[in-house]
Amino acid sequence: MRRFIVAALGLAALLPGSAEAAGSGFDPRVVMMGEAREQLKATPIEARPYRPLHVYGNTVRRRHSRGTAQPQSTRTAR
Repeated sequence: MRRFIVAALGLAALLPGSAEAAGSGFDPRVVMMGEAREQLKATPIEARPYRPLHVYGNTVRRRHSRGTAQPQSTRTAR
């Protein structure tokens, strides 16, 4: 039974992503190399695809797409 679970997980890891992930602007590659990396660096951060473990870039894109304002200072002028 354990071999079956390990085999199923290994097979699932090797299968390509679903069509839903491809349409949402999500890129499963954590590290980009070669021509894809150069193309990504030439793209503005707001237009790049969402990627796993890229917290800063994903946050910038999320804030940009939602149109949220930058947080203001908590201090009030008197």
